[in-house]
Amino acid sequence: MDKTISNTIENLKNNGFKVEFFDDVYIAKEKILKEIEINEDIGIGGSMTIYNMNLHKDLINRGNNVFWHWLVNPENRNEERNKAQNASVYLSSTNSITEDGKLINIDGLGNRVASMFYGHDRTFIIAGVNKIAKNSEEAIKRIKEEACPKNAERLDLKTPCRYTGKCNECDSSDRMCRVTVTIEKNPMQGNISIYLINDKLGY
Repeated sequence: MDKTISNTIENLKNNGFKVEFFDDVYIAKEKILKEIEINEDIGIGGSMTIYNMNLHKDLINRGNNVFWHWLVNPENRNEERNKAQNASVYLSSTNSITEDGKLINIDGLGNRVASMFYGHDRTFIIAGVNKIAKNSEEAIKRIKEEACPKNAERLDLKTPCRYTGKCNECDSSDRMCRVTVTIEKNPMQGNISIYLINDKLGY
């Protein structure tokens, strides 16, 4: 295992997170499906990682109630977000993981980041090793220069980063960088499990 990855895993564990490492995305998905009971409600935060894994489809097809605003019409998205907030299990990826074991995320609305650390019996964070950054500064840089421009294009937002590929600290009405959260340690009474996958997943 790469030393950066092993250091990150060790530091995540030292910060109180449950961590499992997988060489294969399909093995990781099988493990997650075993961890979640069929009678549990699932909320999902916006995540290309989860979408590309088709994890939501597997959960729905076997009978879980899945609440994800990506799966409903625009006029129903706020209602779906509220249902996701009240689900017993929450699934998300993370924008970045620092080598010293912190989760760093930037949101436009804030529903995803809020649900990552509060309100659920269990939270599963699924991420590829491409999300690892040396420190908090590099993590923010990664999010603003890699994730945000791609998300802006995907969502058809008229932010400068969509066209320049870098952060311009804009005042655009479409600006996504509105809520920045650092989870330094597993919160009190928190139950966050991190599934780190040896692959490039999501943005």
